[in-house]
Amino acid sequence: MTETVIHPTAEVHPTAEIGPGTRIWRNVQVRQGARIGASCIVGKDAFIDHGVVIGANCKIQNGAQIYHGAALEDGVFIGPAVVLTNDRLPRAINPDGSLKTEADWEVGRILVRFGASLGAGAVVVTGVTIGRFAMVGAGALVTHDVPDHGLVVGSPARLVGYVCACGRRVTDAAEGSGWCAVCQGGVALAT
Repeated sequence: MTETVIHPTAEVHPTAEIGPGTRIWRNVQVRQGARIGASCIVGKDAFIDHGVVIGANCKIQNGAQIYHGAALEDGVFIGPAVVLTNDRLPRAINPDGSLKTEADWEVGRILVRFGASLGAGAVVVTGVTIGRFAMVGAGALVTHDVPDHGLVVGSPARLVGYVCACGRRVTDAAEGSGWCAVCQGGVALAT
């Protein structure tokens, strides 16, 4: 395993946990209590909020924003400029006009399961789970859960098919299982 690398321009809070072999690049901010697993890559200008949990072998591309309440399992790919949100009812102020504080809202949760991939510019609204090996198309706005191996695109994102662990579309998905002609893998689907 390679050594951990943190670029000198990155801001990593002293209470953040960074796994062995992880590489954190230029202008990244990792806030207090964040946990990043082993052998991850965090691209330049990414933001990892306080308390975020990221598993091993994840790739977080340039400019991604992962807010408090998000958890990524192992092997997740987060494309450039992806945003994982945490506030379903965002407001700067309370009804009386006073500035909102952390005590005035409830943090939302997002879970991105093992091996899932989120394409460039995707936005995930809080309260969503992205299933194992699911794929979210570039620019998608994800407002509902995505099933294991599900392929979603659009705004709002809609299920258009299923993909194999290698990322290619599978056939026979309507039968509750699929087959990848490229890697010859079978996929059990929750249809």
